[in-house]
Amino acid sequence: MKTKIIKVKDDNFNILSQAVEILDRGDLVAFPTETVYGLGADGLNPQAVEKIFLAKGRPQDNPLILHISDFRMLEDLSSGDLTKAKILAEKFWPGPMTLVLKKSNLVPDIITGGLDTVALRLPANEIARNLIRKLGRPIAAPSANISGRPSPTDARTTFEDLDGKIPLIIDGGSTRVGLESTVIDLTEDEPVILRPGAITLEMLREIFPSSSIDLSLVSADQVPKSPGQKYKHYAPKAEAYLLKGSLLEKVNKLSDFIKENSDKKIGIMGSSQLLSLFQASQIEAIDLGPWEDLDQVASKIFKGLRDLDRKNVDIIVVEAFSEAGLGLAIMNRLKKSTGNKYL
Repeated sequence: MKTKIIKVKDDNFNILSQAVEILDRGDLVAFPTETVYGLGADGLNPQAVEKIFLAKGRPQDNPLILHISDFRMLEDLSSGDLTKAKILAEKFWPGPMTLVLKKSNLVPDIITGGLDTVALRLPANEIARNLIRKLGRPIAAPSANISGRPSPTDARTTFEDLDGKIPLIIDGGSTRVGLESTVIDLTEDEPVILRPGAITLEMLREIFPSSSIDLSLVSADQVPKSPGQKYKHYAPKAEAYLLKGSLLEKVNKLSDFIKENSDKKIGIMGSSQLLSLFQASQIEAIDLGPWEDLDQVASKIFKGLRDLDRKNVDIIVVEAFSEAGLGLAIMNRLKKSTGNKYL
């Protein structure tokens, strides 16, 4: 199969008609959202959805998110009391928030991993919303990468993973958020964050003060309610470590580590503050931005891991960040990327 790339320019959404035709016939299309690129199939066609798992090498007990274009789809695809869902939707949709709700009979079992719940999101990206609207059905879409690899934030990275596996990639430029959506379970008495993202616990508690976050790990014999809970995710090809401590401790640890591994090609992903104090000609350095600009840091993580892999580094060292606010989502991804290994 030859994979074609089309680029949407100047809001020319008419070009999406060829993507709609592909989805309509039960095949796959990769497309941009504001979080990461998604690998999409007609969410109401089980045979089409099965192709997502095959293309990604993704286990079928790992639920998928259904992307929707309006509130009507929310009502059609879910059941039960939607009061909390509509309050959060009014506040954060379109945007990087996924809601886990009781599913309706319209949702195929392959979407939910056999659960009685469904994960729904209304993306902010106009290409994504127009694609769903033109199709007239929800689009099932995990991140458009080989399972276990860092999620793609541009069409180039998507092509590297899926070339020859899908017919079409829609190039909408680089994504804005750079981390997958916040997943919020609304099937309990109070909202529970199953996967942290740009909609933070602090933001959620402004609306529902008793909201919490599920930090427990899902064991091998449990079925996850949310994408990203169970299997290894976001791993670069290179061996990767987290770097923690005070700024001075980080600099000293890094210096010692580079000396001890002088025969290795090392990549560093760190804050502007760290990199301003550290200079070594033998390393590949990626500036994630200042500590205080976590939006910028988040948007660069997956791209940075991919860029260092392209430079064939042997080891990647990533600076650890505070876990307050968006930092919780950043560290969630970095811990998984590094296998929770620290220097």
